[in-house]
Amino acid sequence: MRRALLLVGASLALTSAWALAQNGPESLLPPGFDRPVPKAATPRAPTPTPAPAAAPAPRAAGQGTTVAAPVVQGLPSDGGGAGAPVSSAPVASGASSIKLPPLDVLAKMSSEELTDLLGLRPKFDIPAGARRSMGQIGIVAESEGGLPAGSLGHQNASLVRAALAGNKGRMVSRWGHILLRRALASRLDAPADMNPADFAALRAALLLRMGEGEAARGLVQDIDSGNYTPDLTQAALDAYVFTADFTGICPAVTIQGGARKDPEWQAISAICAAFKGDGNAGLAQLDRQLGANAMPKIDLLLAQKYAGAAGKAHRAVKIEWDDVKDLTPWRYALTIAVGLQPPANLMGSAGPQISYMAATAPMLGLEARANAADRAAGAGVLSSGAMVDLWSQIYAQEDVSSEWSVRADQLRNAYVGGDANAKMQAIRALWDGAPDAGQRYSRQVLTAYAAARMPADGALRSDAGDLIASMLAAGLDQNAMRWAPLADTGTVEWGLLALAAPTRSAPVELAALEKFYSGDNSDESRKSGFLLAGLAGLGRTSPETAADFAKKLNLDMARQTKWTAMISKSAEVRNAELVALLAGLGMQGSNWSKMTPLYLYHIVAALHQVGLDGEARMIAAEAVARA
Repeated sequence: MRRALLLVGASLALTSAWALAQNGPESLLPPGFDRPVPKAATPRAPTPTPAPAAAPAPRAAGQGTTVAAPVVQGLPSDGGGAGAPVSSAPVASGASSIKLPPLDVLAKMSSEELTDLLGLRPKFDIPAGARRSMGQIGIVAESEGGLPAGSLGHQNASLVRAALAGNKGRMVSRWGHILLRRALASRLDAPADMNPADFAALRAALLLRMGEGEAARGLVQDIDSGNYTPDLTQAALDAYVFTADFTGICPAVTIQGGARKDPEWQAISAICAAFKGDGNAGLAQLDRQLGANAMPKIDLLLAQKYAGAAGKAHRAVKIEWDDVKDLTPWRYALTIAVGLQPPANLMGSAGPQISYMAATAPMLGLEARANAADRAAGAGVLSSGAMVDLWSQIYAQEDVSSEWSVRADQLRNAYVGGDANAKMQAIRALWDGAPDAGQRYSRQVLTAYAAARMPADGALRSDAGDLIASMLAAGLDQNAMRWAPLADTGTVEWGLLALAAPTRSAPVELAALEKFYSGDNSDESRKSGFLLAGLAGLGRTSPETAADFAKKLNLDMARQTKWTAMISKSAEVRNAELVALLAGLGMQGSNWSKMTPLYLYHIVAALHQVGLDGEARMIAAEAVARA
């Protein structure tokens, strides 16, 4: 006991010395915004801090020559450096400014809790010279394919906040998802009247809603923990949970400590304490939460199992799923992080976000990841190359004998089959084996490069539409154009190529559109409406033809909403970043039945106008393929 008192006294002495649904986008935009400001020509540079005026050098008495002044290096500080004003107020002693709890409570406190009590928590965990700028936060520079850094620097912060916070994250379009991910991950300056950390938090939170955990984690890691705001702290915590990296948030926990009192933060703090070597204290803290029913029992038991893996504080924790009704990201991430798998019934009823987590989780087996990838690829989370890599690993794994091994064999045959018919048979088997339309499109993403190797042969004409859609799912437009001589006017393959072609010399005539419409068996002739919207947005049909065909389809393409007005104005001033954010806002939904030709027209037209022509063509072609 005396030793504990001496330790507390020494610590106190130290402290005294250290001083949408479809109509959703219309209601999310705040009314009354002026015309968007054109993007800045160059990224804003931080305003330099004027150097303090040099003090006059002392002179020797009676002489005009200057006497050298002594060089004094200022002490490091959080703020102004040398020359900063020093308070003359007396420093309060630690003993009088801190109210200590009883000794029995002190003895049970962890090192983290003592640090908070004694005020020893640092503001930054890195030296001043190594701290990073708060300008141009992101992970993809413009030279690497990102959007211009100054695009949003002069925009109204409320508009940017509405476009980010109002997006629920689920896109009808794979290519829309890819475009929005690129826009959110770009190195960007924050709007002038928005805290850069809060701007990053909004972007990271939307990336997480989209299922892009790795991108969100990379974004929050681009900011020093000492600059985190409450919103960014929450976004960072969610990003590390999404990627099952529960110790990744520990630097922020070290800096912020007891700033938050919610159960999730307290559980993370206990995990961090265990992984820093104080396993007994961390587990004791989780025990107290479990006794107080601070979180569902399953969540705290999983946290105990995770924390118990650190150091010498091993503990047998039995995980029981009997009363668990659903899977949350926290619950699923901790489960796979400790090497377990949730029951099949919970995985079967889990939402798409759990699949996006599983598709990129390195600790999972190949079959579990492949099952999740069947959803993630169609959504845009995984590329065609990533899918082929995953299935190739399954093929090479001799101990995989499930249905996934059979599918891996089919994929190999799609590439190296004996002839074109054998290859086409393998490709078709992969497509037709999917349980629903969304997973079938994921299989088309998987087979994109195999489809590109197929010869443009009249014998395969019946599969031409699907082959072209598969190629365009990975952006292989040049390969798809090999089928143009065989695509009869008015067919689906003709419509896809009319949209996807890099260039087109002649506008599409009304007779061709009417022929396409006569063979359109999609619900409410949605393919015809999307074809019109795409061609009109790309400028590949005359205004008169577009108006006549819209009348035939009973479409009002001239209707205006707040969202259509805003994305059109953003396109007029060539602001690609703002157009991408607003396009994402307009593409919310679970499938293409949630999209209207009016919105698709404005999205395609705006992207085309700001130079994102490739994305505009792929989104338009995807709409027709998947309608």
